[in-house]
Amino acid sequence: MKVQLLAAFFFLLVVANEAEVLQRCQLVRILRNAGMDGFHGYSLANWICLADHESGYDTSAVGPPNWDGSRDYGIFQINSRWWCSNGEGRTADGCHTSCSSFLNNDISDDIACAKRIVQDPNGIGAWVAWRRYCKGRDLSQYVAGC
Repeated sequence: MKVQLLAAFFFLLVVANEAEVLQRCQLVRILRNAGMDGFHGYSLANWICLADHESGYDTSAVGPPNWDGSRDYGIFQINSRWWCSNGEGRTADGCHTSCSSFLNNDISDDIACAKRIVQDPNGIGAWVAWRRYCKGRDLSQYVAGC
């Protein structure tokens, strides 16, 4: 058990060196270039609001354990119970990806998984932070000036 904890700590230390906190307009450009503006009916402002409230634009963010033991990973805080595999507990692994792949500054896999998630019936409402902070609000400030 101690070896596993030490290995996990070392892994997170290495990943943190490859990660960054993106600037808002930087993320706007990345998501726009990835075709996220209007993807499955969601404006770019929705995605930026989501990332702001989920991770603060931090590509290395790992959430605390959820009630079911799962965790959330990366800039969009993608859940290990449903969307990625972290090697701990049950997972549906809907994006067929290791959760650790969401912890670096290459967010192309995060974007691909987010696109997969919004195609489910809950859409972008699968993210609690979006429902709480973004849904039904004027989100224009998230893309203003970018």
